[in-house]
Amino acid sequence: RLGLLVDREYESRLNNTIAKMIKRAHFAYSSACIENINYDPERRLDRSYIEELATNRYIDKGLNIILVGASGSGKTWLSNAFGVNACRSRYKTLYIRLPELFSKIEEMRIQGKYHDYMNQLKKFDLLILDEYLLKPTNDSERSDLLEVIEMRCDHKSIIFCSQYTYDGWHRLLNGGPIADAILDRIVNSSYLITLNGKSLREVYSKIKQQ
Repeated sequence: RLGLLVDREYESRLNNTIAKMIKRAHFAYSSACIENINYDPERRLDRSYIEELATNRYIDKGLNIILVGASGSGKTWLSNAFGVNACRSRYKTLYIRLPELFSKIEEMRIQGKYHDYMNQLKKFDLLILDEYLLKPTNDSERSDLLEVIEMRCDHKSIIFCSQYTYDGWHRLLNGGPIADAILDRIVNSSYLITLNGKSLREVYSKIKQQ
């Protein structure tokens, strides 16, 4: 009986810890999970590839995931499913849109807290950057992005959600040495998943289900 009580208490505390980690990650879809991934043939997702990533070994190795697909293809949801999966294994995770990250960094710079904030970002085992390079970047944004990627390179993982492939990234980063440096640190240490098929917003439309 004592053993059962101890097990139940441990399980309760573990579940509470995981719930807090998921809440603090600020996911767009906190209920997303690997088990509910849509493997419709049109999406051309490799189940074995996804299941390998679900082991979280890529986080242990400090590797990244790049999710590429059109708007509505499910990039955000899938990234959140990987994020929730990481929280279940107690990896500290943060989800943030890249435009929001740039705004936050600038805010911290103005307040004189830039280095403190960058050190906070460094502590997350997994950083999920949504809406990655939707539009061209300015000099300050490119420098900040390089700093974030450099301090995590080979140590901490990032999931990038983008509508563009590497060639598009280079253009949106204005080409040149900073663009080359950013791409070099990402491309050679990342798993690539391309999402195909029709928009999932159309598939799961609440209006159509009425």
